[in-house]
Order: sequence, then C-alpha cells, then structure tokens
Amino acid sequence: MKTDNNPWYWIPLLNFASGLPYAIIISVSVIMYKNLGISNEDIGLYTSWLYLPWVIKPLWSPFIELYSTKRKWFLSMQLLISIAFLIVGFTIPTNLFFMISLAIFWVAAFASASNDVASDGFYLLALTKDQQSFFLGIRSTFYRLSMLTGNGLIVIIGGYLEQEYGDNQKAWSYTMIFVGLLMTLITVYNFFATPKTETNQNKLSENSESKANFFSVFASFFQKKQIGLILAFILLFRLGESQLLKMLTPFLIDDIKVGGLGLTTQDVGVIYGTFGVLALTIGGILGGIAISKNGLGKWMLPMILAMHLPIIGFILLAHFHPASVYYVYITVIAEQFGYGFGFAAFMMYLIYVAEGESKTSHYAIATGFMALGMMLPGMASGYIQEYLGYGNFFIWVLLATIPGIILSRFLIYPKDFGKKTE
Repeated sequence: MKTDNNPWYWIPLLNFASGLPYAIIISVSVIMYKNLGISNEDIGLYTSWLYLPWVIKPLWSPFIELYSTKRKWFLSMQLLISIAFLIVGFTIPTNLFFMISLAIFWVAAFASASNDVASDGFYLLALTKDQQSFFLGIRSTFYRLSMLTGNGLIVIIGGYLEQEYGDNQKAWSYTMIFVGLLMTLITVYNFFATPKTETNQNKLSENSESKANFFSVFASFFQKKQIGLILAFILLFRLGESQLLKMLTPFLIDDIKVGGLGLTTQDVGVIYGTFGVLALTIGGILGGIAISKNGLGKWMLPMILAMHLPIIGFILLAHFHPASVYYVYITVIAEQFGYGFGFAAFMMYLIYVAEGESKTSHYAIATGFMALGMMLPGMASGYIQEYLGYGNFFIWVLLATIPGIILSRFLIYPKDFGKKTE
C-alpha cells in the first residue's frame, strides 16, 4: 500500500502518543496523589481501577474496526486525552479534586486504550510487512522515550514546581496543564504527519469480516489447550509486581518516621526517569537477544527469577534505611533491569499463546487478562501495606511471586519458541 508520507515522519510521535498517557495515568498519578495528601489505601484502590480500560479493551476493539477509520479514531482519542489532562490541571486546586480528577483520568484511560487499538491497526494498514519489521524497534524506542518523559521529565517538573511555589496543589495543577498542552501539540503534529491510507473499500471488507468472526474469534481463545493453566499463569505472574508498582513511590517519598525513605519528588523523577528507564531498556534488549539466540525454554525460569529477586533490595532498604541515596539507585537499577530482562519471557509466552488464526485478537485478550492481574491485587496493595508496614509488605510481595514461578514449570510450549532461525 502506498503512503503519502515517509513513515519516519509519523511513526515516532504516533507511538509516543500511546506511551505518554499511560505513564501519566498509571504511574505519575500515584506520585501526584501522594504529594497531594491522599492515603496509600486510597491510592492503591482507586488508581488500580484505572487499569480497567486496558483490561476490557478487547471487548470494544471491534467497534473501532467497524466504524470510521483508525486515523480518525486515534486523532479523536488523542484530542480527548489532551482535553482530559487540561481539565485535571484546572480541577486540582478545588476541594473535590480527588474524585473529579479520578473520573477524568478514567475517561482519559478509555481514550488511551482506544488510541492504542487504533494506532496498532493503523501500523498494519499503512506499512508493508517489511516496513512493519523494520520499524518495530523504532516503535519500541519511542514508547520507552514516552515513559522516560512521563516518569522522568514530568515528575521532575512537578518536583521543581513544588519547591518553587511551596504549594503542591499549584505545582501539580501547572504540571498537568503542561501535559495537556504537550499532548495537544503532539495531536496537531499527528494530524498533519499521518497519511490517509484507509479507503471505504478497506472498511467494507474489514467490517464484513469482523462482524462475522468476532464472537467465534473470542470463543476460540478459550478453547486453547491448557487454557485454565494459561489464564492462572497470566493472572498470577504479576501478583507481586502489581502491588510493588503501586507502593514503591509512596515508600520512596514517605517520611522516614513512617518507614519511608524521605526522598523528594525530583529525586524519584531522576532515579526512575533516567537510570531506571535506561536499565529497563538495556534489560529488555538483552532479554530479546537471549530468547532469539536460545529459545524461550532455556530462559523462562532464569528470566522470571531475574524479574522477581531484586525485590530483596527493597526489603533491605525498608529494614536498614541507608543514609546514602546511592543504595536506592543501585536497587532501582537492579529492579528495572531485571524487569526489562525478565518481562521479555512473559511477553514471548503471550505471543505463543496468541499463535494461530486471529493472533491479533487473541493477543489483545491475553494482554487484557494481564491488565486484570495488575488491577485486582493493586487495589488491595495500599491496605496490605498499611497493615504490614513497608518492611513486611515487601517480604509479602516477594512471597506473592511464588505462585507464578510454580505455574510456569507446568506450561507446555516449544522450548525453542522465539529462537531465530538461520
């Protein structure tokens, strides 16, 4: 299919527009609410609900296939996300900011999940097979850059404004307005840069096929061999990580008197947004290389252990509270590298699960269950942490990784799956 524009002009920022809203909604919101005085219980419970749109994304993704073009969908959704972040910024100074901002974040989360579906579909339409393979790494790179921007630059800006104004509400109000304006600029760029590749004939053929096959495609996923074990593994593999993710930022920011490390918001932004993302990226690249060289069978258990064992570092930080921030850097670098390296095995297994007909739909269903496995434990994480205290909470998180490790030993898959063929 011919395109009007060079893919280099539009692929980077189109994928950046997928990662940035996710980083803001899932990660940065936790830091923002912590600094605005919201309790750990409420942070864990209510921000975990924001995963829901990604959980149920497969249920409404056919609607995006059936109506209008994918280009119109992702441009509309990016505009909606921009407006949502602006509204959050303007509502933070109000008395009901927590309830209102959560509702707006929820709208933005649905828009972001829809944007992901439309953007992924657009890549398949606008690029040839060779181009899709070539630009896969570019997509991944700019997605990670968007996470760096969210978890690093945006958090650093928020922390700087906190110190500048001495007023956290004003600081985060301005920060979210800045994010809204940034998303607006990205949306405008994508409007002019993305090619108009879809025609009415494309839509007619897609629509008839989608209407006929959606229910059979959905049902066929649950007819796979070992489906009970597969779903249990997908749901339980991230049982520890889902809780760790929600309570790490509160742990880093909370005062030492209540068991935290007492870091500033800027410290957290620098640690995770620079060294953390760098370690995550290197780990992910090496994980992909390892699997392509030896296959999934050899690396499944070592990668799972690499992902979970760095939790021991947070147990030590919570018990000993070292004075030097370098111990925090080392722990975060180890955790992020292990996550990037180990998560490659999990994602490769999901690709195996989706193999066969309707692999795109089946992969979306599998990642929906993955998001559910993040959402439900995350909702309880704040209550568990408050009950156990940070030190014992991280021990619990480490123990929560055991079910996934055990289940992984019973999975049946080709041991050389993912190995590059000569």
